[in-house]
Amino acid sequence: MSKIVTVFGATGHQGGCVIRTILNDLDLSKEFKIRGVTRDASKPEAQALAKQGIGITTADMNSKDSLRQALQNSHSVFLVTTPAWGTAGSDAELVHGKNVVDVAKEAGVEHLIFSSLLHVTGTTAGRLKHVPHFDQKAEVERYIRSLGVPATFVLREYFMTNYSMIGFIWKGENGIWTLAYPVGKEAKFPLIDISADMGKYVAASLRNRSATPGTQLLGAEDYYTPTRILEEFEQVTGNKTQFVLVDPETYKSFIPGPMGQEMLENHLFIESPGYFNGKSLEESKELVANARYKLTTWKEFLEQNKNLFAWPGIEVKMMLDGGRVEIVTNNLNLYQICNFHILSRYHMH
Repeated sequence: MSKIVTVFGATGHQGGCVIRTILNDLDLSKEFKIRGVTRDASKPEAQALAKQGIGITTADMNSKDSLRQALQNSHSVFLVTTPAWGTAGSDAELVHGKNVVDVAKEAGVEHLIFSSLLHVTGTTAGRLKHVPHFDQKAEVERYIRSLGVPATFVLREYFMTNYSMIGFIWKGENGIWTLAYPVGKEAKFPLIDISADMGKYVAASLRNRSATPGTQLLGAEDYYTPTRILEEFEQVTGNKTQFVLVDPETYKSFIPGPMGQEMLENHLFIESPGYFNGKSLEESKELVANARYKLTTWKEFLEQNKNLFAWPGIEVKMMLDGGRVEIVTNNLNLYQICNFHILSRYHMH
């Protein structure tokens, strides 16, 4: 009889990738029956999963009774939590994570795989203390360890889709594509194709459960500097590029509310001490390779998504305060503000 693996965020980038990877793995697809958890089982993405034989269930992360139903008879669980973007002082992500962990402990889940991050405040000794979407994930990880739930932690990092779907690289009126950051051009960004590769780390862990208890898998194909990001962008697309170093106060002014400080410190953390605090990626990459998976390089991602960098200007569509707004602009100030509203929506899964 197949074991049940329950996947939170089933219709999102991370959970969706986990489901696709298991379905396409001849061994894991026989070993596990997939149950997908989503907030809305009626949306097209959830219905499409149901047609593939995925058991779809809804769950309220604030309700342990709801979570008990979602985790019933689960052998393994993939958990991704959602930040309360732009809401200062909210601990919703921490509460949601702890609720799932409590129910997983109660239900006797044998393997919890959590999408985690480092604790920025602790890692920097308080120098950077306004990055709750990192810190709350790290606190959920600590809670999992404190309860003794058998677990593996996948620390997924800077999404390659930030450059394509969100537009961190944009084309100016002079035809040059610009990348602007509040950190130097030699800062090391650990890049991952989240929609293609997150599931590979999870699947590798499922294949090697006995070898990964308590382990942090570092989810990135390689460390890329802005210099390398732009060099390879030029090689693949043939477009000219430039890097712009933005001072912290100007960068923060692009983004309204508490999210400005959060995103500034998020990027300062990349420069020092680094998203993974200087750790090597090799052990995690070896685990994935031994499970017969190949991670996507930045060049490969660009080749597969060249069409997303073909438009002449910036076209942004977003939902803001319940209304649809369409913006076409090459203005950096306006674009960055829109950009981070989109970022908040994109990371909802």
